[in-house]
Amino acid sequence: MAKGPSQVALIGSYPPRRCGIATFTSDLYHAISGQQKSKGRVYTLAMNDAPGGYPYESEVRLEIRENVLDDYRMASSFLNINGADAVILQHEYGIFGGDSGKYILRTMGELRMPALTTLHTILQEPKDEQRDVMSGILELSERVVVMSERGVDMITGIYGFPREKVVLIPHGIPDVPFVDPNFYKDKFGVEGRKVLLTFGLLSPGKGIEYVIQALPDITAKFPEVSYLVLGVTHPHVKKAHGEEYRLSLQRMAEDLGVKDNVFFLNRFVELEELCQCIGAADIYVTPYLKKEQITSGTLSYALGAGKAVVSTPYWHAEELLAEDRGRLVPFQDADAVAQAIIGLLENEIEFNAMRRRAYQYCRDMIWSKVGHDYLRICQEVMTQRATKPRVTSIFAVEGPAVEELPEIDLRHLRMLTDDTGAIQHATYTAPNRDTGYTTDDNARALIVACRVFNLRRDESILGLMHVYLGFLLHAFNEERRRFRNFMAYDRRWLEDQGSEDSHGRAIWAVGQGVGYVKNESIVSLCARLFAESLPTTETFVSPRALSYTLLGIHDYLRKFGGDATVRRVRETLARRLQDQFDGYATDEWPWLEDAITYSNGVLPHALLMSGQWIPDSHMVETGLKSLRWLLDVQTGGSGHLSIVGNDGWYPRDGEKAKFDQQPVEAMVLAHACLEAYNMTQEKEWIDEARRCFHWFLGQNDLGLALYDFETGGCRDGLHPNGVNENQGAESTLAWLLALTALHGARMEKPAEEDEKPSGE
Repeated sequence: MAKGPSQVALIGSYPPRRCGIATFTSDLYHAISGQQKSKGRVYTLAMNDAPGGYPYESEVRLEIRENVLDDYRMASSFLNINGADAVILQHEYGIFGGDSGKYILRTMGELRMPALTTLHTILQEPKDEQRDVMSGILELSERVVVMSERGVDMITGIYGFPREKVVLIPHGIPDVPFVDPNFYKDKFGVEGRKVLLTFGLLSPGKGIEYVIQALPDITAKFPEVSYLVLGVTHPHVKKAHGEEYRLSLQRMAEDLGVKDNVFFLNRFVELEELCQCIGAADIYVTPYLKKEQITSGTLSYALGAGKAVVSTPYWHAEELLAEDRGRLVPFQDADAVAQAIIGLLENEIEFNAMRRRAYQYCRDMIWSKVGHDYLRICQEVMTQRATKPRVTSIFAVEGPAVEELPEIDLRHLRMLTDDTGAIQHATYTAPNRDTGYTTDDNARALIVACRVFNLRRDESILGLMHVYLGFLLHAFNEERRRFRNFMAYDRRWLEDQGSEDSHGRAIWAVGQGVGYVKNESIVSLCARLFAESLPTTETFVSPRALSYTLLGIHDYLRKFGGDATVRRVRETLARRLQDQFDGYATDEWPWLEDAITYSNGVLPHALLMSGQWIPDSHMVETGLKSLRWLLDVQTGGSGHLSIVGNDGWYPRDGEKAKFDQQPVEAMVLAHACLEAYNMTQEKEWIDEARRCFHWFLGQNDLGLALYDFETGGCRDGLHPNGVNENQGAESTLAWLLALTALHGARMEKPAEEDEKPSGE
């Protein structure tokens, strides 16, 4: 073999993260290292889905946080500076940040060295954005590696990728001897028994229930059969549903009278123990529920160990088990599973012949051969690049598949926060303690903390949540059933009750805590404050107080939708807000007051949200009409957002004040536009939300950015002579509220997007 690359970098998830891609990346790392020996170096860039990362081994040189776009830039810089000769990317949509994993295009687009991409998922019917991301991956890859003939056909036929750039390298397998299953059975306490095995991360799509349903028929003929289910529950499934699936399988086994034949080995095993467990199996079973699976590492491992296999006919199984290397049974058919297993156990000659066919077929799949093949392709693309240099692409920066959102940076908010709460104002970037604290700001801060916790599941956010929630608890005056607003720095309340608006903002915050936070103590306290403070709002008349309260009610009802009392209050307040519009608005001035003043976007936001769920089409119509009008009258000559300034506002029949423009106005408009998009699914509204968001980044009347990337804070407003350089709580929280809303909208995908083919 010609001299290979001296440095190869792998990108993918990596152990001790528990997922199939991590296992594959690790196995490929060791396979290539074994081929390189002392002639070169291999290292890994690991994708993190946990805020604190993982305790990696030394081969991991760089960690990339999944949802932090700046880390993808850092990755390309790291690779370019360290001079890797080739990069091998493990591609699976779910391990990269951005819609459909598009953030990885940022890294690939800035690489100076050739990249190979291993495709673990190829979608037969991709959504537009998934197709865009895959097109970007293909555009930026010198070669793509697929693991099956069907993969070749799909990537060339569906995506039009040139056949000469597609390489078929099978999923690697350990090089294990062909042994009698009885050799290992004593290690698992199943000596003298016929053993069925399924292994891998446990999730409902595995179809294990159909094997358990088949066991009564199997054990009627072979009472000594044991069914081993090896593997922990998939981390994402466990986070969302706990051990619900495993427990349902255990209950099913007991109900069917086969609980003594089913053994759940609930642990993540290392390779040596895994190979021994596979070795102890007589028959390996993969009863997956859907056809659309292009790769299965577990099936490859079992076949490579010479196991007799019974499988449903998903794509990879159809290919690997052809020519009588296994038995295919229909999907979701327990009777067929039973018949296939009984047939193999009754026919020892065919059973052993099938094992030999499987073992011989897989000799070219052992990891040492796979590592050799990857290095050969690396050498090939390096030679090609030497003769045909390629300019670093900017596809990932400017292409349609990527929309950048800055990282959520809480540095400045943390700096403004002490053990009492968020300090109201700053002088430049330093907290101005003379200004004390407000319920308004601490309510907004609690919403930000709830959202960031929901997006990241970062336990370090809990401390902030407790500070802001503690402030609101102290702010609530139980005698008056009202929230106070202003507190001096020495913790003296400056009033017995605050405005209706501040009360409404506090209800929004605790409603958000109830609806979005998965922490029982926080939810309980938020629910208590919500219940104690809500009845007071039935006397409110301030349209903004009504609107903020309605937002909080909506969030609360996300969790407790059956609360009839709260639903009644929602209808009362929403109709009061609608009545204010009906009593004043005209076709020329579709507004409920004689001036556009402050926090305007929250009014149509509340109408849209309430009108959908009451339901009331008139509210929805009023919300859309007033929102469109607000955007129209706040659009500058170049199409940018031009906010009504608070130095005079915009009186009816008067002139619109151009300054001082406040960040909170861009934030509430962005929220309203996102709600309009959620309701209508019309692209214009997501575009409008982005336009409002870009006001913070310089698409405004002065072309100046208010967000400060160096501090994570936001400047306090737009003035005729520039920006207000102070970075207080309200403006910083307005930025964070707008940013977290867009991050949240990006992560909320329709349920059917999860129904996709995937690798192990």
